Formats: sequence, C-alpha cells, structure tokens
Amino acid sequence: MSYRVSRRLLIGSLLATAATGACANAPERSLRPPARPLHGRAQTAPDAEALIAEAKLGGKVSYLVADARTGKLLEGRNVREPMAPASTAKTFTTLFAFDRLGQGYRFRTRLVADGKLSGSRLDGDLVLVGGGDPTLDTEALAGMARALRAKGITEVTGRLRYWGGALPYQHEITPGQPDHLGYNPAISGLNLNFNRVYFEWKKKGNGYAVSMDARSDKRRPLISTSRMKVANRRSPLYTFKDGRDAEIWTVAKPALGKGGGRWLPVRHPDRYAAEVLRVLAGAEGISIAGGLAAAARAPAGAVLAERQSDDLRSIARGMLKYSTNMTAEVLGLSASGQPSLRASASEMDSWLGASYGAAGARLVDHSGLGGASRVTVEDMVSVLTAAGPAGPLRPILKDIPMRDAKGRPIANHPIAVQAKTGTLNFVSCLAGYAGLPGGRVLSFAILTGDLKRRASLHDEEQERPPGARAWNARAKHLQQALIERWGQVHGA
Repeated sequence: MSYRVSRRLLIGSLLATAATGACANAPERSLRPPARPLHGRAQTAPDAEALIAEAKLGGKVSYLVADARTGKLLEGRNVREPMAPASTAKTFTTLFAFDRLGQGYRFRTRLVADGKLSGSRLDGDLVLVGGGDPTLDTEALAGMARALRAKGITEVTGRLRYWGGALPYQHEITPGQPDHLGYNPAISGLNLNFNRVYFEWKKKGNGYAVSMDARSDKRRPLISTSRMKVANRRSPLYTFKDGRDAEIWTVAKPALGKGGGRWLPVRHPDRYAAEVLRVLAGAEGISIAGGLAAAARAPAGAVLAERQSDDLRSIARGMLKYSTNMTAEVLGLSASGQPSLRASASEMDSWLGASYGAAGARLVDHSGLGGASRVTVEDMVSVLTAAGPAGPLRPILKDIPMRDAKGRPIANHPIAVQAKTGTLNFVSCLAGYAGLPGGRVLSFAILTGDLKRRASLHDEEQERPPGARAWNARAKHLQQALIERWGQVHGA
C-alpha cells in the first residue's frame, strides 16, 4: 500500500503562503506569525531565530512544520538544506517495510532435519535456519530447544549446521566506528540478541576473570565463538581480530577497575546463534556429536521446531522506541531484497520519491547510523504529512514529553508529541507529530548538526566525545522550545 500525498499540494502551499508572508520559499530565517492564546493565556511567542541563537549549536539548524491534515506549510528554516537525519531515518524504514512486507509480516526461524529420524535419534545433521528475525534472543532459542526435546529427540549423530542466507551478510552497519560499539554489529539472515555478546569481568587477585555469554533474564550460556584476553597496555581500549573459528578481543587492563560488563558486537551472528543453541540443547539433554558448520543452503528436510516472531507492526514499534539499528537494517534489507545496505538504501530512496515525491533523500543505510546519509526537512515533512496523523506511523511513535527546567516531564502539558529522535555525535534530530490544544495536529522535522565538529573527532573520542553531551542537551532544549512556540502561534 502507499500513503502518497501530492508533492504539488505541499509545494503549492509553500509558494502560496510565501505571497502572504506566512512562509518563504526555502526560507533562510524562520517566520514570525502573530502569537495566539495558549491554554487560555495570552502569550508572546518567542522568536525562532532568537531561540536558535540562544542554543549556540554551531553548524546548521533546519526545521519545517506543517498542518498534518491539510499539508499547509506553516513555517520553516533551511528547508532544502541536506542534513544528517540520524535515527529519524527509521521512520522512512518503517513505512518502507510496511509497504513492501505488510504490517502483519512475521519472521520464521526453524530447526530442520538433514538426515533420517530414528526414534529419539537424528541420523544426520540438525540445521538452524534463519529467516532474518531481528528479535530472536536466547529465550527464543531455549524455547526451540525445548520443542525439540518435546518431540522426543535426544541425540543428533551429525553436526549442528546453521544457515543465514535469508539476508545478505553485512560485516557491520557503517565503517569507521570503533570495533567495540555494540550498536554497530553485523547483519545476517540469522541474528541473535541484536547481534551482541556480553563481556563480563571480575577482579581476581592481580588479574581478572573474564567471560563471554549470551545472557537473558533467565540464562547465561557461555560461548567460545567470541573470546576475550586482558592486555597490559593503556591504549587502545579494545582490539579485535576476526579469526577463522572465533572472534578474538583484547581489552586494556587499566580500564577494567574492580569489575563490570558491557555488550560487544558480534561479526558472525549465525555461528554465534548456533553455538548458543548447542549449549541450550545440551541443557535439555540433547547431545550433538559433531561440531558447528555453516550450511551452503537451507535444507528441505522435516521441520522439527519453528519460532515465529511478533508481527512487523510490533517489531517496528519496538525499533522506534529503543532505536535498535540492527532491527532497522533487517527490516530495510527484507523489504528491498537488495544485496547490500547501500543498494538497499538506494532502493528505499527511489521508493520515497515514487510514493511521496520525496526525491531528495540520499540514504546510505536504514538506521541512520551512517553519517553520510542526507535528507531535507522538506522531504521528511512531506512523508510525515502524507502518512498522516491517522496513518500507520503515528500510533507506534514514542511519546516525547515536554520537560521543565530541571528535565522532569511536565504532567498534562497541552502539547502531545509523538516523534522519533535521532542522535549522532554533534547531530540531534526530532521528527513526528505534535497535537495542539483545539485538536490541530502538526507534522514537523527539526534537524540540527555541526558536521565540521563531528568530522574533527579522533577515533578514541567517538564513544564519548568531549562537549557532545552538553551540545545534545542544548539541541533537545531547542527542539522543545520550537515546539512550544508552534503551540502558541499555530494552536487554536
């Protein structure tokens, strides 16, 4: 299905309102419409340019706001400036996946017999066949192991093989990131725990006891396909080597302190998932004689166990709430059928142009993690307005509370915002819908970024750049200030 809105309507509104002074064509400065009463009180709306100057972000600030029902453009700034969208790109990915796959789509993961069943024994190989499920976790695999045991199977004479060919393998989402960042994992047709492994360390004498596991709330299966060694050095913090049978990590000893843990990315998630299944099967009393091996194809044997994901709408809701990059890439690749992230993102660009008239999007992935992606607020608001306040996107966006000076949510604030946030180093974005007093709904996008400052960061600064936290706080304060301004100016 398609949620296309006429590009002529939006552009016509832009040009028509320019004649009355309400909005300039691709304005460089924001508008100054007269203030209106808000919540029964006459207030003077702050000037948008003054709010932007007060934020002291540097770089560029771009925004556009429209009536979400009529498409009438109300005010904007730098509306055709290409900006990094960060995770607000996930709104595009959601609509793309809904259109190509359907909101009821479910991913399937199967255990397939590649051999002959003889009572409680499988004479041959057991194959873990992935269907791309981005939400597969340790508990789901444990359920599949239980289902296998419930069929009476206790012995596999061959190997545990795994197949991740349902999606094209991607070593990482975006290059140029430090190896240890868990939000930039590999992508496969067989994924587990958002393709992350848990590294835990505890002080032991003059050294450390370290472990790598695929933990859940109930289980902590130890694995050997990712291994960690403590190194006597100060930097770098981590090193990574992609070995033939395992992913080899080292960590700098002085950074460990008394103990702790963190999630690290997995580069071979299909192999990782198979090892975890092997451990869980053993806990159910199922012995597998052979080792782990990749399968060249998905076998056509008997399905011994199957796990279906939640429907796509539920998966997308979780992705938008928690901004999981891996989920976004899986949804985009599944929707496009393309062989790489770059090709898949290009396919989505073409779809945005054909379905919404948003022809200026130039994305390099589906999550927004790649800093080279560019989109204009004009295109983003065009898509949001076309999807509409009663469409499939708004109900699954996250509620964004208005906050007081101490950062606390304001109860019963007259403006209700459902939107997607987006954050990279020195990039902060917000795009979605704002319900105003009187029932008017706005579609909006605010994209801010100091790309020159971002580009100047050294590798060791990528995870916690100096000044980034304060910059992001100012950007978020600006976003709220602009939305509150719109409530005063454009509310009933």
